[in-house]
Amino acid sequence: MARIAGVDLQDNWKVDFALTKIRGIGWSLSKKVVKDAGIDTKKRVSELTNDEVTKITNQLDKYQIEGDLVRSVRGNIQRLQVIGSYRGSRHAKNLPVRGQRTRTNARTKRGKRKTVGAFKKEILSKLTAGKEEEKK
Repeated sequence: MARIAGVDLQDNWKVDFALTKIRGIGWSLSKKVVKDAGIDTKKRVSELTNDEVTKITNQLDKYQIEGDLVRSVRGNIQRLQVIGSYRGSRHAKNLPVRGQRTRTNARTKRGKRKTVGAFKKEILSKLTAGKEEEKK
């Protein structure tokens, strides 16, 4: 198993696919890094030499990945909340930020549905049934 940017990459994966498992690296950036490092895309992680791993690591140092990326994103969200922007308040309330509708969708953000006001008839019928039994 090769360890690049603090992430263990499985030996049987191809290099370009394995790099996508690092946070902040997608397919296009992965292919660019492999090309710039001069490594064949058909190679597996187990076939990489130590020299090739260092070339990949040097290429990845140019980009924000893993912890740096997470800190950067978290800092941006914190800044929006501190200045009191609309986007910041949406982040704080855990609601969609980019203008999506929330009346019918946004279940992943708002959570499981909670029924409100639909139990009135059931409670009323139980109460009346309970009163009728008391009268008998």
